[in-house]
Amino acid sequence: GGPTAPLAPQPAGRTTAPPRPRGAERPTAEPRPGEIWWADVPYADGTGSKVRPCLVLHADSRGADVLKITSQDKSGRDDHVRIPTRDWDADADHDSWLDLAEPRHVPADAFANRAGTCDPDLWRQVRRLHGRPSPA
Repeated sequence: GGPTAPLAPQPAGRTTAPPRPRGAERPTAEPRPGEIWWADVPYADGTGSKVRPCLVLHADSRGADVLKITSQDKSGRDDHVRIPTRDWDADADHDSWLDLAEPRHVPADAFANRAGTCDPDLWRQVRRLHGRPSPA
């Protein structure tokens, strides 16, 4: 074997991943229950919103009911559950936390891009808590 090209240096502690799409383009797919999406999720008090990952509970043509995902450690709270992050965010260096307490409605045009799919065991727990089983 001949010489190989040197690898480009990478920032410490991070793996390479394609950049997240930016801009106002509509995603090519519609959010579906059990999927994790990046979306502009409204704050509970109505004062604004934040682009963050969220888990889709129910969806229709107008938008979706979601549970927000936070990277802040909520291990001391019983209204949050650990959600594995590596499956849908290659840059993550720790798991995130799913807020089980309060579903939020997100309009269809607020969804930016699909990040991945919820862990099947966790999705079963969420469906038990939030009723309305997803259609087969």
